[in-house]
Amino acid sequence: MFLTSSNSSPPRPVRVAVVGTGAIARGSHLPALKALAADQPLEIVAAVDVDGDAVAEFCAHAGIARPYTDLDLMLSEQRPDLVTLATPPRFHRDQTVASLRAGAWVWCEKPPCPSLEDFDAIEESEGGEGEGPFAAIVFQHRFGSGSEHVRSLLDGQAMGRPLVAHCQTTWYRDTAYYSVPWRGSWSSEGGGPSMGHGIHQMDLLLDLLGPWAEIRAMAGRLVHDVETEDVSTALVRFENGTMATVVNSVISPDEVSRIRIDCERATVELTHLYGHRNADWRITPAPGVTSEEADVWRDFGPDVPSSHEAQLRGLLSDLRAGRRPRSSGRDGRKSLELVAALYKSAFTGATVRAGEIVPGDPYYGALHGNAPGWAPAPLDVAKEVDA
Repeated sequence: MFLTSSNSSPPRPVRVAVVGTGAIARGSHLPALKALAADQPLEIVAAVDVDGDAVAEFCAHAGIARPYTDLDLMLSEQRPDLVTLATPPRFHRDQTVASLRAGAWVWCEKPPCPSLEDFDAIEESEGGEGEGPFAAIVFQHRFGSGSEHVRSLLDGQAMGRPLVAHCQTTWYRDTAYYSVPWRGSWSSEGGGPSMGHGIHQMDLLLDLLGPWAEIRAMAGRLVHDVETEDVSTALVRFENGTMATVVNSVISPDEVSRIRIDCERATVELTHLYGHRNADWRITPAPGVTSEEADVWRDFGPDVPSSHEAQLRGLLSDLRAGRRPRSSGRDGRKSLELVAALYKSAFTGATVRAGEIVPGDPYYGALHGNAPGWAPAPLDVAKEVDA
């Protein structure tokens, strides 16, 4: 539990270190931390990056006193309470484990890590329940007033049972996007749009509908000359019986993120791109539903947009209370497990069931199932057609 210096004194500031000073740190992590520091005790004590010039410039811009190029040195000298990770996925396991072992909680940017094996190693390094430290994944689309309201409606079956769902992340990324060395590689990014982009909407879908039961999927590399897929499609059956389609793409010029859930008495739909507000949700009642009841469903309350800030506010509250935060442990693992199962189904042609990917399964150690001496066949449809 995060202790104060005495019963009468205010809580001491949460000491935060930012690891990785690229675009996501500058555009999302830092603004969230600054906003929260304005209304609660929080201090950004250090930043870390392998590029000395980059971290020095980041610290100068953000007013952070101590730049580092060595994570272990920063952890030993600064002893932060919280580390935010904004580094490429292949570093997440080692950096998270090092931070946890130093006593720091971790808030790690998605994708969480390149395999379920890595995730389980992170969870094994966490502290005890009711104390911590814990490692949470940045899944900010679950947070905010819109998703909270719809989750409450679905949990209480106010609109009846959920029956059919659609989860869509159809974005566009050009060749320049993949010029960044770690992108498009199984070893460094862990996967393509199913892992690096669509995981946000898939996580929100799971958060709204609950556990999934089975998945059947396809994946293709249709445009980009990279190792990973640039499009995937899947059919998912949930434990509650809901049947869903999932589409992930980085070859779609008309970009959109969408979730639609058809329940017995209403359809609820979210349409946005990188974040949502109350106005991005629409509820369409079925015939026979009274306007009074539909108005209750449509009352989302004060607008709290989904954002890094919204998630981080809750995580800081959990840190001070010493309780496990959302999107950590089993709650954070479920989305990565669905992604791993999507890839296994796509590459093997088989239906994959929840809980199937365990130690010893090729897809447990790598999302592409690259066990020693084995690799998935190329996914280049154009070359197959030409042949």
